[in-house]
Amino acid sequence: MKTEINLGQDAQQIQIFKALADPIRLQILQYIKQTDHPVACGEVGRAVNISKTSGSYHFKLLEAAGLITAEKIAREKYVTINWSTFETYVTNFTQRL
Repeated sequence: MKTEINLGQDAQQIQIFKALADPIRLQILQYIKQTDHPVACGEVGRAVNISKTSGSYHFKLLEAAGLITAEKIAREKYVTINWSTFETYVTNFTQRL
């Protein structure tokens, strides 16, 4: 008996869990979660003590996984947690952040 596999959803889950498997990205998510508004990437980077280059890399992975949303305003990028991704793929995870 063969089991049908939804490769699209599996690929999304793999990308999400890879993004969550890094301690720096978890710190980024924890910092964003404690704010009640979109927060500038530079502020998050300073809070978790990472360089702009490193921050750019981590934000890109988190955004590609659908864990954060980003909006560019003027010269700064603002990020928020994408709650719907957490609710769909990793229910109850954010309570542990």
